[in-house]
Amino acid sequence: MNIVCIGGGPAGLYFSLLMKKQDPSHQITVVERNRPYDTFGWGVVFSDQTLGNLVGADEQSARAILQSFNHWDDIDIFFKGEKVTSGGHGFCGIGRKRLLNILQQRCEELGVQLVFENEVEDDQALARKYGAGLVIASDGLNSRTRKRYAATYRPEVEARRCRFVWLGTRKKFDAFTFAFTETEHGWFQAHIYQYDGDTSTFIVETPEEVWRRAGLDQMTQEESIAYCERLFAGQLDGHALMSNSPHLRGSAMWITFPRVVCAQWVHWNEAVPVVLMGDAAHSAHYSIGSGTKLALEDAIELARCFGTHADAAQALAAYQEVRAVEVLKLQSAARNSMEWFENVERYTAMEAPQFAYSMLTRSQRLSHENLRLRDPDYVAGFETWIARRACEQAGLAPPAGARVLPMLTPFKLRGVTLKNRIVVSPMAQYSAIDGVAGDYHLVHLGARALGGAGLVFAEMTCVSADARITPCCPGMYAPAHTAAWKRIVDFVHASSDAKIALQLGHAGPKGSTRAMWDGIDQPLESGNWPLVAASSEQYLEGVSQTARAATLDDMDRIEADFVRATRAAAEAGFDWIELHCAHGYLLSSFISPLTNRRDDEFGGCLENRCRYPLRVFRAMRAAWPVDRPISVRISAHDWVDGGITPDDAVRIARLFKEAGADMIDCSSGQVSKREKPVYGRMFQTPFADRVRNEAKIPTIAVGSIFEADHANSIIAAGRADLCAVGRPHLANPAWTLTEAARIGFSAIDWPKQYRPAKLQLERNLERERQLAAAGAGMSPQQVAARLLEG
Repeated sequence: MNIVCIGGGPAGLYFSLLMKKQDPSHQITVVERNRPYDTFGWGVVFSDQTLGNLVGADEQSARAILQSFNHWDDIDIFFKGEKVTSGGHGFCGIGRKRLLNILQQRCEELGVQLVFENEVEDDQALARKYGAGLVIASDGLNSRTRKRYAATYRPEVEARRCRFVWLGTRKKFDAFTFAFTETEHGWFQAHIYQYDGDTSTFIVETPEEVWRRAGLDQMTQEESIAYCERLFAGQLDGHALMSNSPHLRGSAMWITFPRVVCAQWVHWNEAVPVVLMGDAAHSAHYSIGSGTKLALEDAIELARCFGTHADAAQALAAYQEVRAVEVLKLQSAARNSMEWFENVERYTAMEAPQFAYSMLTRSQRLSHENLRLRDPDYVAGFETWIARRACEQAGLAPPAGARVLPMLTPFKLRGVTLKNRIVVSPMAQYSAIDGVAGDYHLVHLGARALGGAGLVFAEMTCVSADARITPCCPGMYAPAHTAAWKRIVDFVHASSDAKIALQLGHAGPKGSTRAMWDGIDQPLESGNWPLVAASSEQYLEGVSQTARAATLDDMDRIEADFVRATRAAAEAGFDWIELHCAHGYLLSSFISPLTNRRDDEFGGCLENRCRYPLRVFRAMRAAWPVDRPISVRISAHDWVDGGITPDDAVRIARLFKEAGADMIDCSSGQVSKREKPVYGRMFQTPFADRVRNEAKIPTIAVGSIFEADHANSIIAAGRADLCAVGRPHLANPAWTLTEAARIGFSAIDWPKQYRPAKLQLERNLERERQLAAAGAGMSPQQVAARLLEG
């Protein structure tokens, strides 16, 4: 095979040497526009795992890379005059020039032709010149090839909101260092790491608006560097900052990060495929140090695919299929990390220990138990700090002796103290008769109250017969309903130390439907009741009943229904209530612009659209005991263009906070069938994070939280105050108790009747951990460590 690579960066060089190693008969040429020793940037970072992958692909170049690395385990975070250190992270830094030189030398040893100072204008002319049957376009973030075939690759290039400058210093750092400095204009941060014996990379970053307010857009390069030296004098200890781009004007040295995503990675010109690789195909923010990692792993996978598929088309299809998934995962983590740094100000009200933890776990790849494995002393100290703060907030004595998991710390809201931060989500069960919660609900909710959660929510309970989703939904609109709920509440209070909450709602345009198992959202075959909504709408076009627009009289009546139900909930003894303003139900239909087309005082701008839900909330708050909390569930994202966005969610939360809400329950979607949600682990937690830390109101995180590790990470990082766990609690009523045992935490109370099971479960899980440890093979990190030693 004749191959030509456009671009002599890590991706093109590594792919070339791997293909030449695989089959010396390949004729491979790498064409680079720069001179052999020209490059941008100062150093690159790899994790120990990435090093292990390089060892497996080409041990000879991996050994040379390993011998040139500066290795460290610690991360130091400087914030508000404090330094927080976390260890065990296993990173290595190497100069970008040194890395390229190693790969160039290895290419030459294997017989790859390297051509420098050659600007490629036409990839097809280049392919004809070298008789190539395969063109690799590894020509970087600003890929000319990607632009030329944009109709095929369908790239999305998004310029992000921070300005950053890539500098260097002779100050040596013995840890990967992050420093945060507040100025009169806003916050700046530095990403710092040493990559050779006497030089460190020093990246300074700040949002565009802060950069402009500071006047950096008007400064010369020398003035910009001097400004950064003053900002981070505490980390530089008198050392200067250096630029390796002296030809750039001051403002030009500050750039924005382009986030690149391509729908396709292969373009066919007749029989000659042009394949994107590395930054040309995708980018990953420098805050997780994975751009070079992705490029090298692209090369490894493409070479592997050519080694296992005789047909080029099959090899290229397999390459894109495998790498697209892996890149998407890493880009998702990189986006989380990037957005954290873009919004540092959101977290600056935190104290240094929690701010540092939030930063360490920003990508959601590094969890609480990951951190414990890396640095158990750091996590133990932080857990003690978190537990002490939680007890202070709840007015309790600090814990003595055994560690306390973040998810098991207490939380107080008004006069209600929860023993821990785990909530059983409100989950529709469609098992009531004429709105009455019966024995099924007693067993269902009672079992989960005994299962260790701090707060158990009953499903959405409707404030009138015509407010129900289905005929099988529970209600709170008749004396029999109050009595039935009181029986359940009394059992929870008598048999457990959990609190119990009632979610009150009105189905609006999504009412008069069948139970989920008979056809979710499908209208009843008979016995339908009239529906109302903010505006006339049909939830399922051509299928659902059409709801009429609520009149002012309707709104008065429904408000009175909510107030009556609120008083009944207090009579039944509920500790907490929640107003349901999400998922396209009645009050949600007022809030979302997708469903509210009113031209009166309740339509139009967001404040007007929230006017009626806020009116209902205020009336409920006045009817509810002052010492008991009320939370509000909102759809923080409609996942439809033109619908509610996370920015709107912060504004909605502020409005409810001003009206007296104690907490916002941050869900999303289910407002329109046109929605396109992006699912994944903890996928709605960022909404709770934003609302909590921007609107300054406690939040509940929901959505794909299914491990203690998730909940501990969310609570410890201050992304939410409570974690609602739904489906896992359907599968296991004792989810909280089981998850605590699974991660080796035994200092949790079980119901006295179940304590023998606690001991047995803990023994079984400990035996599983020991067997897993004994059967584990050598990890890539261990392979890399062995090479470093030898």
